[in-house]
Amino acid sequence: MRIRAHSDPDLAALAALIGDPSRAAILVALMDGRALPAGDLARRAGISPQTASAHLDRLFRGNLLAVEVQGRHHYYRLHDERVARLVEAMATIAPAPPVRTPAQRDAARTLRFARTCYGHLAGALGVALTGAIRERGYLNEADAGFIVTAAGDRWFRDFGIDLDALRGQRRPLARRCLDWSERRHHLAGALGVAIASRCFDNGWIARVRDSRAVRLTDRGREAMRREFSLKIDNLSISSPN
Repeated sequence: MRIRAHSDPDLAALAALIGDPSRAAILVALMDGRALPAGDLARRAGISPQTASAHLDRLFRGNLLAVEVQGRHHYYRLHDERVARLVEAMATIAPAPPVRTPAQRDAARTLRFARTCYGHLAGALGVALTGAIRERGYLNEADAGFIVTAAGDRWFRDFGIDLDALRGQRRPLARRCLDWSERRHHLAGALGVAIASRCFDNGWIARVRDSRAVRLTDRGREAMRREFSLKIDNLSISSPN
């Protein structure tokens, strides 16, 4: 039997930590980038608060989660963007869960249409919006991600995004993220998060309760048509290009 070299990373330990269904559900629930209390995470994972506490402790000790304490309340979030990228990468090759009820089918369709991925927009809407921004010449492809063009610099500033402040952050400004449901890239990084935040602030999108899915509002549907020529009918997106 081959013995793992002491210098090799212990991938088996990490896989075992993520491999428990309840702990995996907790990680997925935190993929929108927010910090959530233990009670919410227990409910989303379908487990008791006591069981959730034990799982959260293991994930924290395994450096997959960070915790923020406010008085008697503990709020958990993913440790950093590396964990989010790991979970998203695993999702691109993981099998889809079985859909047994109409409610599960509708929830899956909603999640695939639009969701947050560590703060930025993902799903069909995130991919379509990234494509529209690129087609307008606001972003160019680069080896490491995307580059903001001069036209994009003007447009993002008009949209209310402070690019200078974003460039001062530790995270990359504009990187590609392979979307697990669309199998295409959407915009991530500080700019992706800023765009999603502006869409929330403008009332274009709204969160779906107890989910990282988001829904497009009537105002958002009109804005997508006006700003990006994206025609969205129910959960279907079409572009003139």
